[in-house]
Amino acid sequence: MTIYGDDPDPPPPTYLLRNTLRKIRRFHKGGSPRHQIVILLGWLFLVYVVFRAHQYLFGKPSSPFLVCETPTHERSHHIILPNAPNKESLSRAWKTLQAVYDAHPPQPLELTLKSFKSLADFPNLEDIKNHTHISTEDAQASRNSHVQVTKKLLPYPDGLFSGQGIVMLAGGRYTGFATTGLGMLREVGSKLPVEIWVRDHQEENEEWCKELANDGIACRRLSDYMDTKLLEHGYQLKISSIFFSSFEQILFLDADNVPVRNPDGIFKSKAFTNTGVILWPDYWTHTGAPLLPYIVGLSDAASEVLRADQTAESGQLMWDKKRHWKALSLAAYYNYYGPQHYYTLISQGWAGWGDKDTFTIALQSLRQGFYMVPHKLVTLFVNGSSSGIGMLQADPTKPAAYEPMFLHSNIIKWSIRGFFCSGCADDEKDPVALSAWENAESSINRHLKEHRRIFSMEHMESMKIDPEPLIWKSFEHVACRSVWQHPDLCNRTREHMEQTFGYEFYGGDASPVSGGGGDQICRRIG
Repeated sequence: MTIYGDDPDPPPPTYLLRNTLRKIRRFHKGGSPRHQIVILLGWLFLVYVVFRAHQYLFGKPSSPFLVCETPTHERSHHIILPNAPNKESLSRAWKTLQAVYDAHPPQPLELTLKSFKSLADFPNLEDIKNHTHISTEDAQASRNSHVQVTKKLLPYPDGLFSGQGIVMLAGGRYTGFATTGLGMLREVGSKLPVEIWVRDHQEENEEWCKELANDGIACRRLSDYMDTKLLEHGYQLKISSIFFSSFEQILFLDADNVPVRNPDGIFKSKAFTNTGVILWPDYWTHTGAPLLPYIVGLSDAASEVLRADQTAESGQLMWDKKRHWKALSLAAYYNYYGPQHYYTLISQGWAGWGDKDTFTIALQSLRQGFYMVPHKLVTLFVNGSSSGIGMLQADPTKPAAYEPMFLHSNIIKWSIRGFFCSGCADDEKDPVALSAWENAESSINRHLKEHRRIFSMEHMESMKIDPEPLIWKSFEHVACRSVWQHPDLCNRTREHMEQTFGYEFYGGDASPVSGGGGDQICRRIG
């Protein structure tokens, strides 16, 4: 990183001042103190005149410092790619578990999913208790199946997994979101290796994967390890990517999750080393069927024992597979029958239907401890409006006070093509719906058109973070330097960065650049 007083070429003002003072000492050692002060003031005035003339010639504003650096993705991080998991051994372990799951399904196999009267208001206790009907016989059969599955869970496979790393899902439109999350991981300083998982080769972008390999990020296909036809719903992909990942200790991030601080230290936190699992809270408490605790062995009859528990928000989770392998395998069972049965049993169709609480229920069923982050999530809103952006989740290494760590962008998905692309809906290879820049109804359309921040600076300052300029640096890489680079997209991106955040882009000869390339990304600060 280089810091200039004004421009990459001119010397900083501190150099001019030091040089002038050396000359003063050399030529004016004698004379009275009053005489020396007059001479000093004269020299300082001359320095000021020269400095202002220097600024005028270079045409740069005078006050902020210009901080320049090589684009993050073009700097060597020396991050070693993770080894590929052992396909044969892992596939064999999965097939063994799958046979157990197939032999012991829950009943009924298709649990009817019904909507609550309103999703705007949390359901009352009577509505929760009476929402899903399961017969006594089916409940007993499901409980018996659950007992058999827990007895037949495989022991931890020593030697198959190693190390620490980050796991993320991509594929389809989620690949665009993942480019932002991955870019931010490196922008905030993460040095951990990463695995990007997709369903199969049809969702894999080989050119993108080659780029990622230079940054310690490996692409994986679930179809290399299992029959992905079994995965009828996207919610089932998460548990599969964690199960097959080469890492023993994992930080999982959804594709639309944007870290706002470096998460590497979580692996060394007491929260993780003491328990082996960290989960983050969602907005509401449990809405599961009263027979859920009975079926998974937490009670001897229908019960409200889970009712006051906080539900989990699984846009990010930490998992030590060695310490919690059986709980992971039990959560896989819940997800194996998730769309047909367990997702509905656990949430009854209330907001959050999906995989998110299968991890918690599996841990509780096996009486394995975990750490639930004690701080409530914070909803982030679009600057100057009541439109939501996403959920800011807390740093688990700071238990005493809330400090944000992850932005799970579940409302506004951060993708430069989704923000600024023009005509990408007609892209046969990688289509993007009408971008926010094209869509006048988008909650951020005016922010993009008028070059305004999307995050509220007042909100950011109160939490002592400012991730938006770094997110746009990640955007700039995709628009100008990646397999998706396009001159128009790059120019719109850079124009917004220049107008909104004070960025400037220079080539190797310190000349401004546009449309792609650029050896230096600079930003005025102060």
